[in-house]
Amino acid sequence: MKTAISERLQLLREQLKREHLAAFIFPSTDPHQSEIVPYHWASREWITGFDGSAGTAVVTMNSAALWTDSRYFLAAAEQLSGTEFQLMKMGLPETPSITEWLAHELHELDGPEIGIDGMVESSVEAETLIAEMREHGGITVRTNFDPLQQIWNDRPEIPLNPIMLHPLKYAGEDTISKLRRIRQALREKHADGILVCALDDIAWTLNLRGSDIPCNPLFVSYLLISSTTATLFVDSRKLSPEVEAYLQTAHIDVAPYEKVKEGLAHYFEYNILIDPSEVNYTLSKAIKCQAVVRETSPIPALKAIKNSTEIAGFRQAMKRDGIAMVKFLRWLRPAVEAGGQTEITVSDRLEQFRAEQALYKGVSFPTISAYEAHGAIVHYEPTTATDIPLKPCGFILIDSGAQYLDGTTDITRTIPLGPITDEQRHIYTLVLKAHIQLELCKFPDGTSGTRIDAVARQPLWREGLNFMHGTGHGVGSYLCVHEGPHQVRQEYKPAPLHAGMTITDEPGIYLAGKFGVRIENTLIVEDYQTTAMGHFLQMDSLTLCPIDLSAADLSLLTPEERSWLNSYHQYVYDELAPELNTDERAWLREATKAVK
Repeated sequence: MKTAISERLQLLREQLKREHLAAFIFPSTDPHQSEIVPYHWASREWITGFDGSAGTAVVTMNSAALWTDSRYFLAAAEQLSGTEFQLMKMGLPETPSITEWLAHELHELDGPEIGIDGMVESSVEAETLIAEMREHGGITVRTNFDPLQQIWNDRPEIPLNPIMLHPLKYAGEDTISKLRRIRQALREKHADGILVCALDDIAWTLNLRGSDIPCNPLFVSYLLISSTTATLFVDSRKLSPEVEAYLQTAHIDVAPYEKVKEGLAHYFEYNILIDPSEVNYTLSKAIKCQAVVRETSPIPALKAIKNSTEIAGFRQAMKRDGIAMVKFLRWLRPAVEAGGQTEITVSDRLEQFRAEQALYKGVSFPTISAYEAHGAIVHYEPTTATDIPLKPCGFILIDSGAQYLDGTTDITRTIPLGPITDEQRHIYTLVLKAHIQLELCKFPDGTSGTRIDAVARQPLWREGLNFMHGTGHGVGSYLCVHEGPHQVRQEYKPAPLHAGMTITDEPGIYLAGKFGVRIENTLIVEDYQTTAMGHFLQMDSLTLCPIDLSAADLSLLTPEERSWLNSYHQYVYDELAPELNTDERAWLREATKAVK
């Protein structure tokens, strides 16, 4: 692989020389700013060999570097080893920004020009880059060039997987109603229409699902909504007669995917809303109407509040997922003690248990099955090269989830496979306390996730511990496992929390070279009470799975934390026990027994 990367860099530099470009930037995105992209757009991965979901690669004629965040520091260092790429650790004070690094690398050149593909760079990112490069010695940016069209010989085609209807019994609201609410939200922003690029927003609006994106039931397309019309830009080969008839009934026109620029050129309204963080730079420049409203798309906020049908679906999906988790956890330790198990084999076994459940459609993200030191790599995914055998001692961290027709799941459990160290027990207990504190939180309606993030971190901060990823994210309804706009994290995220939103609770601590601990449930935001001081919210667990207490120092838990554990475990038992056989029920009774 290292040789292949070197050869690809050589081919790229030959292209840059022919185009008179001094550098090229490869983000991790596609034309829809997807978190996970179809491999046709996996340009950054192809040029670097680094397969994490986040990162930006920059290549000059004489140097190369990759920027990524703390989730991938260890994984990126390993995958980039032996290549020309220098790892740039984002968030550290000594790490230069991409523009600072480029200015330094190109400072001896006279009027250099760098390149980006404007079809995969968001409007806001491209505009920021252009402005900053101008400030750094007048470096210009070309946006209409994709060098990999010439040098990626076996580049996969854009997927042509069929699009499927998402029935009303799972969606809970028809497309005509959703379009009506979207148009009302647009009027409130003084916009006549919107170009929708985010694939999960399109799937939600149209009550359609696909399989173009790994782990996410999405399909490659654009949606142009005006005050009276809506056009889906999609390859027609993906549409069955049933889906075509459905779109006609919903008054949705269909045009070829590659004709979206022409659609924008013929857009007839006075103005259009584009979300600069979602619409790519090239399409933002193709708009010809009188005015552009640069605003946040209203669709994510609408999508984030689940209706009663979706919430009921989540609860049913979580019950089936909980059954699979109980079967797996009951199997795990005896299997490890018997020998022959590895990170990959137990991950595969968990997927098998889930696949036995009704309405299962696949995993919602690649399973993180991380034993001991691998658990400290936040987004570690075992491969044949990194897979290691499991021993009946220490921790395995398993972060996993599934897609069901009626909901999406996301759960993390850190499981002791045998004896653990005092340090492991102490860290596990602190993470458990952090998890429970967020579950217990009560807060005013409209509070942002940033304001409650500290609630979860307090037990860790008191001992000088912290984690650098977010504490929680929204979860889609048979959509993306990471869904916004709301989050719970240290960095300021103003999106308010309201009843009906899903949010994960996943604090963790990671000690490099030793182990990692993370405990995660998916929660639903609910009404709590209304007082003279306003309306307050709380969160309730959707996830149904015991939390292993054999690894915890129960003396460190407060009475309130113990009470929450007992209540949660009783709830888990009551919901799952009727669906289990006698032996499984006995195991679950022991796993959920009350803490005194």
